[in-house]
Amino acid sequence: MKKLDWYIIKKFLSVFFYAIFFFAVIAVVIDLSEKTDDFVRTGLSAEEIITHYYIGFVPHIIALLFPLFVFISVIFFTSKMAGQTEIVAILASGTTYNRWLRPYWIGGTFLALVLWIANQWTVPQANSIRGSFEAAYIDKNSSYDALVRGSSDIYFRVDSFTYAGIYEYDTVNNRGGNFFAFTTDNKKVISNLRAETIMWDTTKKVWELTSVMERTLSEDKEIVKYYGTLNKKYPFKPNDIKKDKYTKDKLTTPQLIRQIELANLRGSEGLNELKIERYRRDATPVTVLLLTLIGAIIAGRKLRGGSGSHLAVGFIIAAVFILVDRFSTIFSTKGNLPPLLAAWIPNLIFIWVVYYLYKKAPK
Repeated sequence: MKKLDWYIIKKFLSVFFYAIFFFAVIAVVIDLSEKTDDFVRTGLSAEEIITHYYIGFVPHIIALLFPLFVFISVIFFTSKMAGQTEIVAILASGTTYNRWLRPYWIGGTFLALVLWIANQWTVPQANSIRGSFEAAYIDKNSSYDALVRGSSDIYFRVDSFTYAGIYEYDTVNNRGGNFFAFTTDNKKVISNLRAETIMWDTTKKVWELTSVMERTLSEDKEIVKYYGTLNKKYPFKPNDIKKDKYTKDKLTTPQLIRQIELANLRGSEGLNELKIERYRRDATPVTVLLLTLIGAIIAGRKLRGGSGSHLAVGFIIAAVFILVDRFSTIFSTKGNLPPLLAAWIPNLIFIWVVYYLYKKAPK
């Protein structure tokens, strides 16, 4: 890379990290002021609150507005360069417009890669830390980490031939009342198992059933067996059967893919929400690159209004992007729009916005 590349990339990254740092500090201060009473009631030390809550809160809030801050940073420093006629001097020196955009490509790709890696592993782990703390101390009745302690009946498909149900399942203690599971073959029941209780054994990593009756059926006979206790290795775990709408945010991408496979097998209603979350983790980093190019092209023109005009146009574009993203998500979760298309529609639209602005930009 040449001096021009390092000059622009240095400005780009320094403004971005400076802005995101101060935003994180402001977000922590606001959140702390709102939750001071809750933190005092927990009886935890400042160090424990930081390591058990804010270490998860900060990555969550940064990832949430990461593309927007990339966009604002690009507009801010590029507009300053345009106002000081630096861009005019660069282009007048014989540098082509495409050559001037190259450091924006490099910087945007780097930040997009950072966000992509964070979306796959870091942010879900941070959401898990933050959510567990809030469920335990801030709002014990919150559904963020578990259902309200009490009765909840669950019915689901275990695999292609087995169906199960748990009555009064307590997601806090991973324990349920009456449990049944039956297996079919060619639309006929070939085995039926019933138990008075079911509980997850955290040591053995198996389900422990009590007062079990197991019936095996064939064409000419029926075999019935009774057990006081019985350990079963079913292909589902406590996290797989929680009715937690925030679970998708706390799963790393490999875990989310497994959850999608299980939900698809069981025919769960929230399957599209899981798929949108999976595809959005790949789509959002591309959004970062597109917003970088849009910001550079818009702010690269010297206008009478200066940075204010550039920021105004930038916020309008950001608002349109958010609206398109929300509508596509709703049409997928509540309608028939494919989740993959829903996650990528904003990017597909804004690729054309980038192309249009690029063609209209004075070079």
